[in-house]
Amino acid sequence: MFVDSAIVNFIAGNGGNGCVSFRREKYVPRGGPDGGNGGVGGSIILVSGNTTNSLIDFKYKKTIKAQKGANGSGANKTGKDGEDIIITVPAGTVVKSYPDEKMLFDFSANGLSFTIVKGGRGGKGNSHFKSSTYQAPKFAQTGEAGETLAVILELKLIAFAGLVGFPNAGKSTLISKISGAKPKIADYPFTTLSPHLGVVYNDDDSLVAADIPGIIEGAHLGEGMGLQFLKHIERTKVLLYLLDVSPYAAMPPLEAFAVLQEELKSYQANLLKKERLVVATKIDLLPANPDPDPDSDPDQESPALRELKEHCLGENIPFIEISAVKEINLKQLKNKLFELYRATTTLDIAKPDAAKTNKEEPTNQ
Repeated sequence: MFVDSAIVNFIAGNGGNGCVSFRREKYVPRGGPDGGNGGVGGSIILVSGNTTNSLIDFKYKKTIKAQKGANGSGANKTGKDGEDIIITVPAGTVVKSYPDEKMLFDFSANGLSFTIVKGGRGGKGNSHFKSSTYQAPKFAQTGEAGETLAVILELKLIAFAGLVGFPNAGKSTLISKISGAKPKIADYPFTTLSPHLGVVYNDDDSLVAADIPGIIEGAHLGEGMGLQFLKHIERTKVLLYLLDVSPYAAMPPLEAFAVLQEELKSYQANLLKKERLVVATKIDLLPANPDPDPDSDPDQESPALRELKEHCLGENIPFIEISAVKEINLKQLKNKLFELYRATTTLDIAKPDAAKTNKEEPTNQ
């Protein structure tokens, strides 16, 4: 089961109480106070990793509580600290306060750590309060309460490329052909009910692609599956618009492209600033060109496809036409994906250097 959101209550351990004790030992008159301090309560620490791609562990466990510190004891013995709880969450998890949804931490990569609640300090034993003027204190501190925090854990998958399109546009078929992902594939709408990640390989390179459930017109108003899964393409670098160009498509591909962009804009306008790659799908279902003349227009049977091509050319949007079922042009698609991947990676690496160069460059007076 794929779970991408959960409300969890984290409770750190209380600190142990300090001890009130006096040394009582033969031949040691007036031994004085020897009460030890209480132990520190356990904290709860979240760590990002790639062991899971879901928050399902938090679906049924809504409250997580750390161990409290042990009380101090005589002979100046400090109580044992409560054990910390370390929990692995998927990379891409965002931690928000509940219910105001204030951002607390973003696990934008693997290996990040965040102490979400700290254990309470242990109380001081009475030996801590001994002084030259007060040599027999008969009191000790109680341990501090551990922190308590209710949060929203929200998973936003980390992938380089995000596949968007109408239901039955061929997204699941495509990701199953270019990666090892095995989504459900059928000839009816909304077969994809949760996002799927797939690792795409090309020689020695690899990248991650995400297939999200189909979007329909009016999704921002709650139609179909709404926009609940669009958060999973917020972190992507490239969006692949899969447009059905077959005669059986619900609407012309250029119109579908406009609708998809409008729905993405309604969710988050910044999504339209991402790199785009338009992919015309199901070209195997286009009627064959009956004209034997080699100089004739090969697209004369599909004016909708020609219109989409011309639009992409005019807008300088990369375009490719494929058939995932027949595996037509999939190699070219992967090459284009990795071309964008290398360009984006190079740009990300160059940004810090450019900033450093601009900072160190002397200003002409």
